[in-house]
Amino acid sequence: MFNNKQEFVEEFTKRIEENYGRSVEQSHPTERFMVLGEMVRDFAGIHWKETKEKIAAEEAKQMYYFSMEFLIGRLLTNNLMNLGIYELVRDGLQDLDIDINELEDLESDAGLGNGGLGRLAACFLDSLASLQLPGNGNCIRYQYGLFRQKIENGYQVEVPDQWLTLGNVWEVRKPKSAVDVKFWGHVEMRKDENGELIFEHVDAEHIRAVPYDMPVVGHGTKETNTLRLWSAEASDIIPTNKDFRLYLQELQEICLNVYPDDSTDDGKILRLKQQYFFVSAGVKSIIRSHLRVYPTLDNLGEKIAIQLNDTHPVLAIPELMRVLMDEYHYDWDHAWEITTAVMAYTNHTILSEALEKWPIAFVQRLLPRIYMIIEEINRRFLKEVAEKFPYERDMAYRVAILKDDQVHMASLAVVGSHSVNGVAQLHTDILINDLFHDFVRLYPDKFNNKTNGITHRRWLLYSNPQLRKMLDELIGEGFEYDLNEIEKLMDHVDDPAIQNQFLEIKHQRKEILAKLVKERCGVEIDPNSIYDVQAKRLHAYKRQLLNALHIIYLYQRMKEDPSFTITPTTFIFAAKAAPAYYFAKKVIKLINSLGEVINNDPAVNSMLKVVFIPNYSVSIAEVLMNAADVSEQISTAGKEASGTGNMKFMMNGAMTLGTLDGANVEIDERVGRGNDVIFGLTVDQVTELKKNYNAWDYYNEDERIKKAVDSLVDGTWAEDHDEFKLIFDELMYKNDEYLLLADFASYTAAHEEIQRRYADRGQWAKACLINIAKSGYFSSDRTIQQYADEIWHISPVRIDDK
Repeated sequence: MFNNKQEFVEEFTKRIEENYGRSVEQSHPTERFMVLGEMVRDFAGIHWKETKEKIAAEEAKQMYYFSMEFLIGRLLTNNLMNLGIYELVRDGLQDLDIDINELEDLESDAGLGNGGLGRLAACFLDSLASLQLPGNGNCIRYQYGLFRQKIENGYQVEVPDQWLTLGNVWEVRKPKSAVDVKFWGHVEMRKDENGELIFEHVDAEHIRAVPYDMPVVGHGTKETNTLRLWSAEASDIIPTNKDFRLYLQELQEICLNVYPDDSTDDGKILRLKQQYFFVSAGVKSIIRSHLRVYPTLDNLGEKIAIQLNDTHPVLAIPELMRVLMDEYHYDWDHAWEITTAVMAYTNHTILSEALEKWPIAFVQRLLPRIYMIIEEINRRFLKEVAEKFPYERDMAYRVAILKDDQVHMASLAVVGSHSVNGVAQLHTDILINDLFHDFVRLYPDKFNNKTNGITHRRWLLYSNPQLRKMLDELIGEGFEYDLNEIEKLMDHVDDPAIQNQFLEIKHQRKEILAKLVKERCGVEIDPNSIYDVQAKRLHAYKRQLLNALHIIYLYQRMKEDPSFTITPTTFIFAAKAAPAYYFAKKVIKLINSLGEVINNDPAVNSMLKVVFIPNYSVSIAEVLMNAADVSEQISTAGKEASGTGNMKFMMNGAMTLGTLDGANVEIDERVGRGNDVIFGLTVDQVTELKKNYNAWDYYNEDERIKKAVDSLVDGTWAEDHDEFKLIFDELMYKNDEYLLLADFASYTAAHEEIQRRYADRGQWAKACLINIAKSGYFSSDRTIQQYADEIWHISPVRIDDK
């Protein structure tokens, strides 16, 4: 491709001329971006080819990460940095009078997900490639992202996220690898000439799944893995019983966007279609590539691992059974042995509404053969349960895959996988002791913990170059490749010069965020104020409302007592609410109403400001996370599986203000209680309090709570007194499900502690530096190495070796 700046300039110039028939000077920035992206992809393509060949030659075991979402963010900077050619390309473009930053800003965030689940999957891909482990992603090529969030009059408004406006420069369409996926129809049974029972799926509707492959580039290595995205197209087998235009419309809906509204029957069927579409295509593709290397599927479990990221891809279990039995004529026991050896399941939630359950009738009609297999898995499983626990009559009901006219996907996942893991130690303990307790009694060896991690390449090295430079000079560059080495920073945390240098870097990052806030929100924020940030999906259990109630309390106190002062604080929120989640959207409106009143009140706005940054995304997070002073991680204890935002804030030197929930527990263990601020009820206390909880007791006994809650319906924040009545009712008449009022006093005291600590700038800087130094454990490289060693049993494939 190109080995130096001159070769790059010549190749770039040549491609502009050949592709667009114009000179570099006359070319449009979008044309420059497309050419640059193609050149980087082609550069990676050489390593991509070598990786595939080496894996096949070594007959290495591979892992496929099946996930409904991959929030990979922008890739231009990431790929240039990982390939080690960023400076070369930047300088070459500069010689052509092109600013690389202008091209970087043209790239859209890939609309392939929603939140933490997808961002985790993206971090895992980065770590797999950087550790030279053969691991690939499998997902849907969504035409539109979740949605682009606009704020109009304080309300969230959803507009299409057209992330493919310029196309996706990183993808390669692979029509030769397309497969057909079948829906509807019915199953006919007959016996073959040997008397074996044959199942045929007839009158099915065929949809063509066409793969688009994206290279996943490792850092400092030639290892290049694949993220395969499936797109739905018309099959050669056209349905005879359906109007062709309706057929096209329905197949286009499959890849329209992630998580369509499932409050209707049509929405539920569409989600089921999406899930089966990408797992069926993925399974067929894996088997096809396996058979190109090996003569048999007998060794599939030894050569292939599939990790099911939450319950969305769990139909992969009956689908692999179907393929093995119906297409390759394995008997049930042999097919089940192979399937369970291949499959592993990660649970991401204990919230009952998030544990997927599908109406049996829908699965039966849409996927008739798959339903038959699920039914047989359930029958055999319950027989096993009865044999193991003959005297526990209700055990079978508790663990059944099919019950109450629904298919319970988490139960299917546990039964059909050889490994089940949680994503933080506390979360895994809850799975073992509560949610999956009966399954643990059946299969004690299946359950394990894999605490989540993040890629420090994107979230520190590339997004915070100022901090990276300081660390390089202070402790050497080793931490860039092995984040455990960041612990060396502990030798310098007491040095006043280093503390001051860190505070100066933090100030620079805060100025960068202030510029973004001014552009996006039209609000001036002071980089000298405390930046207190809560950035995550808007959900009742994540308790953005608790944060808002505390802000209301501060505002009311300032108005009542002019002598009351705090260190100036800017409360920053970023969050999307699901389009049909009415409560969450009301909380967004409330936060914006707080900002409208408080930011325009000269009596308080020098001390207190509230900002809501719209359309939270990976690229916004890259600016937000490293500017924060305080990281709000305030979910009700026992509700957040892990969280990964907490790790990104920590790694960039923010103080965690949090409950003992998810990975906060492990952050607290590592940094020590003096370097974070922990508040609120523990998991055990939540369980106990829930038995007799009465929100009115807290309302009546704490004047601060009463005044803040009353302000929701007294016209303080909206002329219409009923604007926030829904929120009032949720707290008071639905008995405050997530215990905001119970934790309010402790939360307020935690903020007072933050104010006290922030006043001692040297000690604050020391605590932030300790957070950075202790962040090594939270690298996704560590997480992935544990998965590789303990679940997948995959080894590095070093393509540098000759």
